[in-house]
Amino acid sequence: MFFRKSNSSHDGESVEQQHERKFQELKSSLGPLSGRSQQYCSDACLKRYLEARSWNVEKSKKMLEESLRWRSSFKPEEIRWSEVAIEGETGKVFRANFHDRQGRTVLILRPGLQNTTSLDNQMKHLVYLIENAIANLPEGQEQMAWLIDFTGWSISNNVPIKSARDTVNILQNHYPERLGVAFLYSPPRIFEAFWKIVKYFLDPKTFQKVRFVYPKNKDSVEIMRSYFDVENLPTEFGGNATLQYDHEEFSRQMAEDDMKSAKLWGLEKHQPNGLMGAEVAPEPESLAPPAS
Repeated sequence: MFFRKSNSSHDGESVEQQHERKFQELKSSLGPLSGRSQQYCSDACLKRYLEARSWNVEKSKKMLEESLRWRSSFKPEEIRWSEVAIEGETGKVFRANFHDRQGRTVLILRPGLQNTTSLDNQMKHLVYLIENAIANLPEGQEQMAWLIDFTGWSISNNVPIKSARDTVNILQNHYPERLGVAFLYSPPRIFEAFWKIVKYFLDPKTFQKVRFVYPKNKDSVEIMRSYFDVENLPTEFGGNATLQYDHEEFSRQMAEDDMKSAKLWGLEKHQPNGLMGAEVAPEPESLAPPAS
């Protein structure tokens, strides 16, 4: 009997050692970064992209470079609440004032309260709130939770397929490993046809984070309660709390957060729409070289 001798110099590595090696490979392969790209590509960020691509360095690098190009174009760090406030008037998407049991920031989505028709502005509003949710994560926590309430949802006011596809693309390709769990609470039967299409846009990792919860199904309710304290959870999601969205108060909070975000990204002097005349945003810095 013959045994083939391995030529790999990485035999015997622990999983932790493999991950550290691949992290260093990815970090080195990106080359020198500057400005916002450098700020975005923290060690934790690189590890999220590696995790999203099962620690395949080449695939992770490609994914990250695509995100850097997207961020250079979309400029999520420059969006201010005043630009998207009209989208938030009905409270169709907002950051909750409670966390889940793991301390994750919670975004509440109520598609039945859709109030606008511009998909571009809707995506801008969603990206703004994703960035805001991340900025408000407690130390040591990197993920958020989504609670989706289907009250008032119907085929006439449902989310267009393109909007759903864009939402999925942005979330899983440009915010990898930022979603911890998404609860779809009591969706109507007609949603099933819509879901059959949407689920094909989801990669396996994102798909596994989606939970359907039906109030009359004891098991699904128990899953929900394992993630949330019922005293914090609004009645719309089977809890005991009262869900209130005060657009004026929320706008005040977002204006305060905008000031913190501007300071974080070094944009204190920049205001959207050129409101400060000669003071404009810095030129976009060069990104990592395109993937070959």
